[in-house]
Amino acid sequence: MSQLRTLIFDVDGTLVDTEEVHRQAFNLAFLDFDLEWQWTPHLYSELLAISGGFERIHCYATHLGKAAKKTHNFNEFVLRVHQRKSAHYARLISSGEVPLRPGVKRLLNEALEQNIKLAIATSTSMVNVKTLLDNRLPRDWTSWFEVVATADTIAKKKPCPDVYHFVLNVLAEKPQHCIAIEDTESGNTASLQAGITTVITLHALTRGSKFPGASLVVDHLGEPGLPMTIFSSHNASVSTPTHVDIELLQSILNLPRPCRHKEALPALG
Repeated sequence: MSQLRTLIFDVDGTLVDTEEVHRQAFNLAFLDFDLEWQWTPHLYSELLAISGGFERIHCYATHLGKAAKKTHNFNEFVLRVHQRKSAHYARLISSGEVPLRPGVKRLLNEALEQNIKLAIATSTSMVNVKTLLDNRLPRDWTSWFEVVATADTIAKKKPCPDVYHFVLNVLAEKPQHCIAIEDTESGNTASLQAGITTVITLHALTRGSKFPGASLVVDHLGEPGLPMTIFSSHNASVSTPTHVDIELLQSILNLPRPCRHKEALPALG
């Protein structure tokens, strides 16, 4: 029997439902550069298959031929657009009301009370993580997490599993004692490739995505008076829980791994 010792959280869309704020920030940056680009919720849900804001802009411009001028300065241009987007994001997060997702703070506290280690594995920057969590968690939130691995830590972003391998190496932990909580296809792929049991919390932009290999797919982690909805569970008996807690995660950890079929990433369009 594997004992649960570590919970590894993604950030955007998992701890906080920030993806809509990111989408708005991208569109504001495009306006600043007089780009006739408009990322709709449907398009952005497809772009979530690409980890990292710079990479999303670059892929969109290249794949759809939307670059204003494909010169040797193209990467620099994309970088400037992304930097402007990050500034808009920081302003929106600091001034807006984007709370932690249901059940997140409850599960974090429960893990700390039971001496379960906490870690973060994300493809966003440390600046974005701090901007977000400084405004949503207590001031000492960095002491809650044994490791905070970001895009500044690892060069290859999800779906590459490097960020999860980094966390495991720092903690000197084996994947069979960990559970990852993710929200996107690329995050699901990254954690599974690292050998980590994965729980998916859906949001508006990932409801149509597929998560082969995930052990549990829910709409959120659940709160008293706000029960979660289970969309997929590898355990047929997991049909009545109202929230994700340490006891449920421990039971999931010891189930046989679900089969995972490789699927193509959604096409841009």
